[in-house]
Amino acid sequence: MPEQNASCLAIVQARLGSSRLPLKSLLCLRDLPVIDWVVQRLAKASLIDKIIVAIPETPLDQVLYEHLTRRGVNAIMGEENDVLARFVRAAKTTDCSLIVRVCADNPLISGEAVDRLVAYYRKTPCDYAYNHIPRNNLWPDGLGAEILKRDLLEELHSKATESSQREHCLNYIWDHADDFRIATFDPEEPWLRRPDIKLDIDRPEDFQRLALLPLSPDMDCQAIIRTVDAATRHF
Repeated sequence: MPEQNASCLAIVQARLGSSRLPLKSLLCLRDLPVIDWVVQRLAKASLIDKIIVAIPETPLDQVLYEHLTRRGVNAIMGEENDVLARFVRAAKTTDCSLIVRVCADNPLISGEAVDRLVAYYRKTPCDYAYNHIPRNNLWPDGLGAEILKRDLLEELHSKATESSQREHCLNYIWDHADDFRIATFDPEEPWLRRPDIKLDIDRPEDFQRLALLPLSPDMDCQAIIRTVDAATRHF
């Protein structure tokens, strides 16, 4: 298990070249770009020591890079089709020993959910833990993140050879699940046990669904779920 005071870096994976929803990170929810939602809400996590947004090195993504740097957000650019290498590059800019992966598809990420993940990882004998998707747990889709040691991230970088394992930077763990201790957990509160709720943005209809909700960047998890439920009852 990692030391209780091990420093923690959150790396946000973002790009503008999504084929399903181009320019997604700069689309506005309630007048605020999606990437700003992610960074602002992630910054509320008290157990995260540093945040870096990892972006492909392309002319299009230069727009996103400049958007972030104008706002004082740490960002690095790296290999377009090798997200794993991009993550390792970001990790090497710090001395943090724990890495939290955050997807920029999750504008409603919860700092509290991320804190619970980090705390769980620090006390649980495992290699990798997650609460960003309802896979063997009861979390809503889009509130949490994934976590592993920096040493393991670098190990994946040396071992992963398949393009899918480079583009989806933690796929190697799932492709070799028998070789790793994978862990997850359920929310404590019954009202938060909502694997039926999807809060990420992957396609235009996902963005439209969230854009129509009266959300705000300061909402906590309970307020978000109440808002989603109220909209569902209304329609």
